[in-house]
Amino acid sequence: MFNDTSSALILVDYQEKLLPSIDQGEAVVNAALLLAQAASMLSIPVLGTEQNPEGLGPNEERIRNCCDQTLLKHSFNAADNGLRELIEKINPQITQVILAGCETHICLMQTALGLKEKGYEIAVVAEACGSRRQSDKLLAIERMRQQGIFILSVEMIIFEWLKTCKHSQFKNILQLIKSRSLKA
Repeated sequence: MFNDTSSALILVDYQEKLLPSIDQGEAVVNAALLLAQAASMLSIPVLGTEQNPEGLGPNEERIRNCCDQTLLKHSFNAADNGLRELIEKINPQITQVILAGCETHICLMQTALGLKEKGYEIAVVAEACGSRRQSDKLLAIERMRQQGIFILSVEMIIFEWLKTCKHSQFKNILQLIKSRSLKA
């Protein structure tokens, strides 16, 4: 089970120049925003990454505003580009990393595998991930699953973090989820 006290959320490369070519890009961003809002309400660190921002631009503004910090990188695997050190600096007690982002089959997958190799328990939130081609996303999800990475939905991880309807943020987060359901 994933816990709010030992988790960090990483939003990978939701970049302005990349998003228009991502299959169902707006739905992917909306799922990531819900995830980030819930994480923030639960005091879970939210970190972003930007791949080669000189070429791909910064993260989409709503995503950027949700992140406590953003790591600029050039390696596809953010774990090789300072992400592990950033996580440890924020909270050395973090053992679980929840990932969402673009492109699923490149930076997201390589970062997930890299962090797993470094000893973190990893979950990927599939509906908050995107690639230019749906087939690439599906292959990446399958590969990560085969490597022992948990594949979850937005609601699955949020309710794991909450644990109980007695949680002080339960009603507030439930309102977020209900407003999303009405729009979907």
